[in-house]
Amino acid sequence: MKSDDQWVNLVKGLLRAEMTRRGVSYDQLAEKLGEMGVKDSAVNIRNKVARGGFSAVFFVQCLRALGCTSLRLED
Repeated sequence: MKSDDQWVNLVKGLLRAEMTRRGVSYDQLAEKLGEMGVKDSAVNIRNKVARGGFSAVFFVQCLRALGCTSLRLED
């Protein structure tokens, strides 16, 4: 069974991996989110991801902004 910290690390790792796969920086992600009507600064987004303190809604918004249509949870 995973601890809460392990779940947090998994989710933030998934988001970071999708950003890396697409070559998107936090500044670019903030811009893409802004185009969707989600107003947040790059610094704020970086902090949310670093601490893993974000909602499922924010996670899905980020994935949408990145153009992610599917997500693989396991290798």
